[in-house]
Amino acid sequence: MGVHKVIEVMSQSPKSWEDATQKAVAEAAETVDEIKSAYVKDMLAIVENNKVTQYRVNLKVTFEVATNRPKGGKKAR
Repeated sequence: MGVHKVIEVMSQSPKSWEDATQKAVAEAAETVDEIKSAYVKDMLAIVENNKVTQYRVNLKVTFEVATNRPKGGKKAR
């Protein structure tokens, strides 16, 4: 297991929390490689005129950090 980093991202969708989550992961994947998991920290529904109009999620996205080490884990000398 390598070193992992966690970033926090937010997204929203007019469809569902699941769609907002998919959008957040897809957007993060544009600049981050090796995404391993997404933890939904918070969910919020925006209500207008007594109807839910937006589903928002706050995610913690975990990805593996790239290293310059050769396979086997030891640093080259």
